[in-house]
Amino acid sequence: MTDAIHNLIEQYGLIAVFLGCIAEGESAALLGGFFAHQHVFVLWQAFLAAAFGAFVGDTFFFTLGRSFADHPLVIKLRGRPGFSHAYRLVSSHPDIFVLSNRFIYGLRLVGGIAAGLSGIAVARFVILNAISSIIWAALFAAIGYVFGLGAERIVGQALARHERLLIALAIGLAAAVLGWFIAHHVAKKERVKDAKET
Repeated sequence: MTDAIHNLIEQYGLIAVFLGCIAEGESAALLGGFFAHQHVFVLWQAFLAAAFGAFVGDTFFFTLGRSFADHPLVIKLRGRPGFSHAYRLVSSHPDIFVLSNRFIYGLRLVGGIAAGLSGIAVARFVILNAISSIIWAALFAAIGYVFGLGAERIVGQALARHERLLIALAIGLAAAVLGWFIAHHVAKKERVKDAKET
């Protein structure tokens, strides 16, 4: 069973890191760095998968906002908590917003839509988004890699490789659940704030 999981991670792990980073993605980027430390993939491959996934995801939501403003999905996303706040930020500080949006958990999807609906030029968004994606991927892949060093010291090098992979998967799942709870809490606060403003 664990050998099968190990083989799946070796074959499809970078694709999973890429897909995981398209949306929210910290846990996927962290796992990419962790698995790079475990020699499942090379660190630069994990970094590229995370950076490209982040760039594609943010560009996709920007394009949705820019080209499909009346689409039901965009209208639904515009109704999500935090959208009005994101739109105000991107309208007043477009460069800072695009550079920092990927680092604000829970606002990325609506932030991309808000950027697309704003007046920011496409070329400007693409350049700033590329810079942001590279910094974000380098940071979280490096944290995952360093965490791999620390985890190895805590858990001990005597563990078999596949057991370390299972521990990494459990850590990634825990990080994703924690991220969901944080995003849920932020969204709840934004709903209350939006309700008070209206």
